[in-house]
Amino acid sequence: MTRIDDTFARLKSQGKKAFVSYIMAGDPDVATALAVMKGLPAAGVDIIELGLPFTDPMADGPTIQLAGQRALEGGMTVDATLQMVRDFRAADQKTPIVLMGYYNPIYSRGVDRFLAEAKEVGIDGLIVVDLPPEEDAELCIPAQKAGLNFIRLATPTTDAKRLPKVLQNTSGFVYYVSVTGITGSAAAQAGEVGPEVARIKRSTELPVIVGFGINTPEAARTIAGVADGCVVGSAIVKEVGAGKPAADVLAFVADLAKGAHSA
Repeated sequence: MTRIDDTFARLKSQGKKAFVSYIMAGDPDVATALAVMKGLPAAGVDIIELGLPFTDPMADGPTIQLAGQRALEGGMTVDATLQMVRDFRAADQKTPIVLMGYYNPIYSRGVDRFLAEAKEVGIDGLIVVDLPPEEDAELCIPAQKAGLNFIRLATPTTDAKRLPKVLQNTSGFVYYVSVTGITGSAAAQAGEVGPEVARIKRSTELPVIVGFGINTPEAARTIAGVADGCVVGSAIVKEVGAGKPAADVLAFVADLAKGAHSA
């Protein structure tokens, strides 16, 4: 049982949906990003997705691409990202952290070294968007053996033939991408998402969390209402990118969390 598993078990016993938030490590600088990260649990965030900055984020829209560029220009590295998690864990041993990004920085560091370090600092799961199930031996299976959840994305184009392959080594939760395309590109629609979530849940006992295209408390409520919870990323990153102080970003997050938890 990981922190992620424990969190979903607790939420289920309480009859609550999960609210997951995404921020980019080191955006716009380490101090601000860490202040926001430390405040997320009190703002109602159940699981934190922490972006690992990368130079070629092909699945991300302009908002998150710019966040990654700001972080990299500020000197953010894999080491600094791991240290950010370590600093967060000094005061919070409960909130799950999922590191989200691309395989290149992990491969460059060395899979075994990276997984050992990730486990040591307190990372609970990975979302690596450019590693398909056919490459599970690269990272997915080693990550599971190291005690980390490996969370896979399902999309509107994941058909009945493909879905079992996507689910076969997934753990923690399934991340359903509500729209085709990049992050921040369109609004999620509960009427379209609901049947897809139900289809996935017929094939797995894992929670299904919906992300992409959620940017208001009402959207968080309606999408969480047809799933086990929702993820908000670009809308939060946009607040950071606008130069707002951590307290204002966290107030925005708290409103989103209330929406999700009211589902």
